[in-house]
Amino acid sequence: MKQPSVGVILAQIGTPAAPDAKAVRPYLRRFLSDRRIIDYPPLLWQPLLRGVILRVRPRRSARLYEQIWLPEGSPLLHHSRAQQAGLQKLLGGQFQVELGLAYSEPDMSAAMNRLEAAGVTRIVVVPLFPQYSSTTTASVYDAASFAALGRRSARGPVSKRFVPALRFVDAYHREQGYIAAMKAHLLRCLDGLDAEPDHIVLSYHGIPRRYAETGDPYPVQCEETSRLLAEAMGWEEGRWSMAYQSRFGREEWIGPSTENVLKELAGRGIRRPLIFSPGLVTDCLETLHELAVEGGEHFAAGGGTAAALHAAPCLNACAEWLAFLAGLVRTNAQGWLEE
Repeated sequence: MKQPSVGVILAQIGTPAAPDAKAVRPYLRRFLSDRRIIDYPPLLWQPLLRGVILRVRPRRSARLYEQIWLPEGSPLLHHSRAQQAGLQKLLGGQFQVELGLAYSEPDMSAAMNRLEAAGVTRIVVVPLFPQYSSTTTASVYDAASFAALGRRSARGPVSKRFVPALRFVDAYHREQGYIAAMKAHLLRCLDGLDAEPDHIVLSYHGIPRRYAETGDPYPVQCEETSRLLAEAMGWEEGRWSMAYQSRFGREEWIGPSTENVLKELAGRGIRRPLIFSPGLVTDCLETLHELAVEGGEHFAAGGGTAAALHAAPCLNACAEWLAFLAGLVRTNAQGWLEE
């Protein structure tokens, strides 16, 4: 059997292995110890993380995970595996597609080892984050780079003599294929509703305002994605809103917050809102619970009806999205494929 010419790593943040505190705790410890995520000095942050946050938050998060857990396991892992399989089918035998998670299994080192065992020496890393952020894109860049080097971190010991060539896919927040995939997906979602929504909320995962003010282009790219999607869908001004979710800690984050936006809708006469997350392409806790469940509660708190809020699923493994990813990989693998 001919060996693949190019490896592909679909890069995601990660997920706990089970919906219980025992599994959530090590995942959160790895995630919240990354200075791309929380950049406070370790001497200040680690005592707070280990002494307070990891004593309380895992139990609370586990209760939320229990509500969205699938028979197949973690929703994020289940849908990511479907994306991996679908992309592999489209790309064919010249490519080998692996899934690499930054903070959980299957981790980036396992993905790298499988590719190297297959004889792959050239790898395209595809962050499953259309908009660049230091908290997501840069985190998986780090994880993939360290895995290629055979290290856990920049200070880790040298354990490999040969390091494969890596190409990192750039932000694709404004790519026509990405916008078109979301349009096709949303049109299918709208066709399945009994009544057309009277407002659309585009919700993105937030970041601290300080990160944006010191160079992270994330909010600018989110705004551009929203504008292009609204134009593609033909939404008039006032028909849609943009917001940011998942705030953590006391520091000021970019806004407006998704919670506040949802609470204000009923007062504007909106009765059937739809919420969708363009920046999260794989359903996970943030979409299945924070938007679909808590979002309904926020809408009701402002005078609406919780059940009237419809949460559109992520792109997951929809055909248009996978076709776009396949084209993105082929473009980034130019010059590497055997004739």
